Amino acid sequence: MSAEKLSFEDFRPGRRFVLGPKPVTTEEIIEFASEFDPQPMHLDEAAGRASILGGLAASGWHTSSMFMRMMADSYLLTALAEGAPGIDLMEWRKPVLAGDTLSGHSTVLESRPMRSRPGMGIVKFRHEVENQRGQLVLVSENSVMLRMRPETSA
Repeated sequence: MSAEKLSFEDFRPGRRFVLGPKPVTTEEIIEFASEFDPQPMHLDEAAGRASILGGLAASGWHTSSMFMRMMADSYLLTALAEGAPGIDLMEWRKPVLAGDTLSGHSTVLESRPMRSRPGMGIVKFRHEVENQRGQLVLVSENSVMLRMRPETSA
């Protein structure tokens, strides 16, 4: 029997979820960049060092993808999540370099029932991801649609 999943009611303002840790490897930076963002600073260490990024750096899109995986592992896969209507804010504050380890947290900012979809609610989050030096590398805000806990009959 599986554990009960987190529902809308479990996401109250102020609740925090830990993200990571997520080590970032040279191989994954190059693999992601080769397919999705083949700019030199994401494919070659020397080109990365010669750029303003200071080393082989993950693409911002790769950073966002790693952050998404950290969210999924922290709480989304154990919640009655139904997707997201979009992203309100996505900032890449500092480069994510090969050898970095990412961690952070997601904080519930607000939650409200959806008028248009009975039995569902919207939860707005603020996410902050740091490297191992405590430098903020990503800040994001978005809302997630979550199913409410089913009513039980007595």
